[in-house]
Amino acid sequence: MFTGLAQLVEHWSPKPGVGSSSLSTRAKNKYNMTGIVKYVRESFEELRSHVSWPSFNEGLNLTVLVAVFSVIFSLIIWGLDSVFSRIIKEFFNIIS
Repeated sequence: MFTGLAQLVEHWSPKPGVGSSSLSTRAKNKYNMTGIVKYVRESFEELRSHVSWPSFNEGLNLTVLVAVFSVIFSLIIWGLDSVFSRIIKEFFNIIS
């Protein structure tokens, strides 16, 4: 069986257990999914009972607002890119 360098260092270290967990601890945690399942279950419960969600109309209005500003911002970026591209082309035409 191949043992990695970290396990060899841990095994032969004057202070075993420092720097990494033991192989047996990692093997137990790898197959112990109850913690993950509990976390996911509690997260969904918190989303269901403790988060205040916007109404459908408010969510729709905010979505439209984000879409409009995204289009406006992308047009501004496209315009600035076109202007700078023409400036650079003219600069290289002048110097060549």
